[in-house]
Amino acid sequence: MNDAASPLGILAGGGELPRRVARAAASAGRPVRVVVLNGFAATEDFAPHPAVAMRFGHAARMLDWLRAEGVRQVVMAGTVTRPSMLSLMPDTATLKLATRIGRAAFGGDDSILQAVIRVLGEEGFEVLGADRLLSGLTPKAGLLVGPEPDADAVADIARGFAVAGALGALDVGQAVVVQQGLVLGVEAIEGTDALLARVGPLRREGPGGVLVKRVKPGQSRLADLPTIGPRTVAGAAAAGLRGLAIEANGTIVMERAATIAAAEAAGLFLLALHADDVGGSER
Repeated sequence: MNDAASPLGILAGGGELPRRVARAAASAGRPVRVVVLNGFAATEDFAPHPAVAMRFGHAARMLDWLRAEGVRQVVMAGTVTRPSMLSLMPDTATLKLATRIGRAAFGGDDSILQAVIRVLGEEGFEVLGADRLLSGLTPKAGLLVGPEPDADAVADIARGFAVAGALGALDVGQAVVVQQGLVLGVEAIEGTDALLARVGPLRREGPGGVLVKRVKPGQSRLADLPTIGPRTVAGAAAAGLRGLAIEANGTIVMERAATIAAAEAAGLFLLALHADDVGGSER
């Protein structure tokens, strides 16, 4: 069977992205099968496509179901809070899969994702990035909206890219907030929304800071790309920031028109640029 004509499998977390992937595949005439991760989405969100809900501890059953449905290519999409090892309660078949993931299970998000992608490949599945189904998901370099960043903002962006790159190299996070050269906060397991809520009270007087989001160095681009949307913009505005800088061709902008409109209404700049094009972080 031609892979492009076979059912597309979606391992779905929360948010709009998995539904957008399903709609895009269906619009292209491709059947869709969805495994919904318990607690993050609902099977009815994907009607009329066949969907089942399962928990992490039943990962082997997920693969068995997808295989029985004729799925050979899968997309991992949507937000997921990584469970603790104690809460997984894997069945026997899943426990065998977990042993093949090995020590990566105790590493950062990208470490475990790369191990999961490897195991999926060993199980006969090809993992596709969401951008294979959705064009324009990650913006090209350029100022998407708002005022051109001044010299101080450019310096904060450069420092943010450097700090986020250092954290990402350790597989920690993808976002950082910098104001006047000071790192107000870095993203860890709490996510970007919580980071923005945390840094608001730490704001200094003077020009506001910048949120920087970038791909971790060496990160797989098949899943868990940095993502922003209207809620990110609202959080940045509430935190007193003056702009967002994201990695071009590497950061997903959900609800792009609404995100740009929200940034424009708040007077924030939204800038996409390549990490290699960012200058040094010295002020």
